[in-house]
Amino acid sequence: MEKEDKVDAGSIGSVPVCAECGSERVVTDAWACWNRVSGLWELENSFDEAYCYQCDAATRIRWIRPEEPPNRLVRDLNDAFRQHGSGKGSIMVTQGISRLGAEFVARVMKAVQQYNDYSEDNDPWGEHDFGAIEIEDLKIYWKIDPYDLELKELSPNPANPEVTHRVLTVMLASEY
Repeated sequence: MEKEDKVDAGSIGSVPVCAECGSERVVTDAWACWNRVSGLWELENSFDEAYCYQCDAATRIRWIRPEEPPNRLVRDLNDAFRQHGSGKGSIMVTQGISRLGAEFVARVMKAVQQYNDYSEDNDPWGEHDFGAIEIEDLKIYWKIDPYDLELKELSPNPANPEVTHRVLTVMLASEY
């Protein structure tokens, strides 16, 4: 692989594309190692040879940062739940927030609904699943976690609302 091909390979959200046509439908030979703890295959190494299904030919891989976040559907579902309560989900407010009174909770929830200060630093996956706000000199975190419908483990596919129950947790930073 040429040096230019590896420029963005390690950055979150970058994707491999065909250097000829730009298609993401590329494959490469690789070695994978079984991880007993996670129960998943983990990529160990990929090789120089690549193939593009769009071109139906061998190609060279180029890494790009797409205009659209790779997890746009997850982002849209998270935003709809956080802003409008749309979809399956629960809202959890910690004791630290609750103890500050109903008016304070209402102000916090309004700020969480209106939050839009996303950046590469606080949202590297583009999923709009975390935010930090400040109200009355108190730092407050909110986080959306996608669970399965029985709330026993993480969702098998957070982009599928039929198998995902979102949990929005709002807490004081000191409770983290």
